[in-house]
Amino acid sequence: MQLSPQEIAERSASAMWARDDASKWLGCRLDAVGPGTATLSMTVEPHHTNGHDICHGGYVFTLADSAFAFACNSYNQVVVAQHNSITFVAPGRLGDRLTAEAREVARFGRSGIYDVRVNDQEGRLIAEFRGNSRTINGTHFEENA
Repeated sequence: MQLSPQEIAERSASAMWARDDASKWLGCRLDAVGPGTATLSMTVEPHHTNGHDICHGGYVFTLADSAFAFACNSYNQVVVAQHNSITFVAPGRLGDRLTAEAREVARFGRSGIYDVRVNDQEGRLIAEFRGNSRTINGTHFEENA
């Protein structure tokens, strides 16, 4: 029985989530996944704030990077980051629910480009992230099992 692209994305995400201690430690929740897409969210807790009493940029980056990872790994191929950049637009504040929505821009050969928007619970843009991916050897699960 051949799996649909959505089923492949869901099974890939399930396999990755089982081993993704960093995203779970951060407090992320995997809200949605599809072929070339993923949505993760987290609530800004006191341990996420920096000396300016706003969400530390590294945590915003990690949230966006995790969404990027689930999006580019949604084809049952092992994919890693090759290059990522982020532009911070507004601060995340204590108690904010930040949501990172990743979408595929292009896949070609072993490379991919993904954009991630991080918004707060009111839809205010917090950051724009662009990730470049590279496919390496391996799969997340055995498709014929």
